[in-house]
Amino acid sequence: MIELKTSQQIRLMREAGRVVASALGAVRDLAAIGITLAELDRAASGVLAASGAVPAFLGYLPTWAPRPFPGVICVSVNDAIVHGVPDATELHDGDLVSIDCGAFVDGWCADAAISFVVGIGADDDRTLIEHTERALERGIQAAVAGARLGDIGNAVGSAARRAGYGLLADHAGHGVGRAMHESPFVPNEGRAGRGYRLKPGLVIAIEPMLILGGGDDYVIDDDGWTIRSPSGARAAHFEHTIAVTDDGPLVLTLP
Repeated sequence: MIELKTSQQIRLMREAGRVVASALGAVRDLAAIGITLAELDRAASGVLAASGAVPAFLGYLPTWAPRPFPGVICVSVNDAIVHGVPDATELHDGDLVSIDCGAFVDGWCADAAISFVVGIGADDDRTLIEHTERALERGIQAAVAGARLGDIGNAVGSAARRAGYGLLADHAGHGVGRAMHESPFVPNEGRAGRGYRLKPGLVIAIEPMLILGGGDDYVIDDDGWTIRSPSGARAAHFEHTIAVTDDGPLVLTLP
């Protein structure tokens, strides 16, 4: 069932979004050569705790997962596309890092993700990051009342495909609210004018995940969570939680 949110509920989700944005900012500021993924996770945990927010990922156990997620953030490095587990791995010069964070405030959730390069980085990685962020921006611009979910998918996916990037199969955006993942599924590819009609009060996460080289397939690590490109190609991930309003899309996860 798709639940449309009230203006008061959206205000609470905006508070959760501010916390998520602060946590992502703290992680990005800390990320440097020699820092471990676990240290990044502790930084995000500290921001959430100081704000009185509840982590959305920590202990999260969807039906397909073999164990609860062990971190506050997902930290996906290089060929890890999403759901990377924070551990003792150290960051190196040129690593492409994607961070996904969700948090609850007063029972309402917001969810967002960023990607960045540690150190110098390769031109291909920086271009991939730019295209992924632009895909998110296009998706947000398409999320207007009266449009359809296919319009978002078309906006996200068409330019990514033209640029030669892959889009992670089976994974895309989703509704957000009382839970981190709600209906509807928000595709990263679609036919314009098709699918569920967007209504004021709908809150969704739009999250393109682009892969160098054009492949869409993936493999899952033995940890049961980390999703990688089977070819070793690098990936980037951006996400915002947005509310559809009569005045256009409202981004809830900005700082």
